[in-house]
Amino acid sequence: MASELIFRGHETQPVHDAYSPKPLKPWFSITRPIRYLLRDQRLIFILLGIAIATLFFTFAPSSRNNPAPDYDSLPIPYFQHDSISTKSLPYRMPIHTQLGKVPLGIQRKGLRIVVTGGAGFVGSHLVDRLIARGDSVIVVDNFFTGRKENVMHHFGNPRFELIRHDVVEPLLLEVDQIYHLACPASPVHYKFNPVKTIKTNVVGTLNMLGLAKRVGARFLLTSTSEVYGDPLQHPQKETYWGNVNPIGVRSCYDEGKRTAETLTMDYHRGAGVEVRIARIFNTYGPRMCLDDGRVVSNFVAQALRKEPLTVYGDGKQTRSFQYVSDLVEGLMRLMEGEHVGPFNLGNPGEFTMLELAKVVQDTIDPDAKIEYRPNTEDDPHKRKPDISRAKDLLGWEPKVDLRKGLPLMVSDFRQRIFGDHKEGATST
Repeated sequence: MASELIFRGHETQPVHDAYSPKPLKPWFSITRPIRYLLRDQRLIFILLGIAIATLFFTFAPSSRNNPAPDYDSLPIPYFQHDSISTKSLPYRMPIHTQLGKVPLGIQRKGLRIVVTGGAGFVGSHLVDRLIARGDSVIVVDNFFTGRKENVMHHFGNPRFELIRHDVVEPLLLEVDQIYHLACPASPVHYKFNPVKTIKTNVVGTLNMLGLAKRVGARFLLTSTSEVYGDPLQHPQKETYWGNVNPIGVRSCYDEGKRTAETLTMDYHRGAGVEVRIARIFNTYGPRMCLDDGRVVSNFVAQALRKEPLTVYGDGKQTRSFQYVSDLVEGLMRLMEGEHVGPFNLGNPGEFTMLELAKVVQDTIDPDAKIEYRPNTEDDPHKRKPDISRAKDLLGWEPKVDLRKGLPLMVSDFRQRIFGDHKEGATST
């Protein structure tokens, strides 16, 4: 059968005119938005939102009626008002000019800071200052020597966090600055567990430097005057390399801190980490451990308990004693400054052990007896910082005299030894 298919491609199809839309009705551009607003009660919700916003901004308290906080009046335990310099935190102080206060929006933004060992003696006072300055602080402490009581007054503050953690284990945080204070600092504690002490100084410092490298934080190492050992130079300058026994009973601390300084500088030179190094000399003040083997806490606790003051050796060894608020001021200036260090932070006022015992007698108990005992191994004979570098580059020097700061420490020790019911049992 023949196919019925016929090709008709040559036949032309009728071509229609181009499509033209239906002409819009008059006023369509005006009525369309109105219909949109009326649909689903949208207009009611818009009017309701305007009314709520009006009420809020009408009755909400204006910021101009709220005076700026006076940071000088903040309660900082045991810190004398005139001993706290505000030069290191001008960005937090309200600035008054003839035109009024500087708007809040241009004030310094608070930093997020981690303080390892922040529940300890020095660390807790540093936390007080940072919180008062307006920063957010994370305290990391394993409570080997630190005490929760030292930071309990910050519990409930949204800018304060406490983590029970040992720095020999890695820690991941997002912070701007790291104050690395974690390490037992008294002979009683570091001789009790020397291996733990050296691990804290080496592995713990490596972990914190690694954290600083990862998050781009500035890192401050609290080293010690013990890096000078039994010094052959007096007073000690930062350029002095020291005279340390590498195999002695104090080496876990002395050499551990020297290694920590080495690691810190290697991370600075090799990895570009911003670092600061402080060499801390003998420091005293409230919240020290009662029986930690350090001479000031020993003398104060013994005098309060009516025990003889134990002097090791002939009592002619010299030390320099700075009050804790002076040290905290120096640490903060170092962290905020532009100089790596190391910097000696201590009081150049030099006392023999017998002279210190006399000051304690005058402050607590004039009848306190002195008892001599054999000297301890590797005990330095002289210790006095040269703080010229800190004066010139940080504008820092200690302000609190020993006879002025010691009574503040005595008050704290008396309360912790005897309790409130015997607060006034011993006159000062």
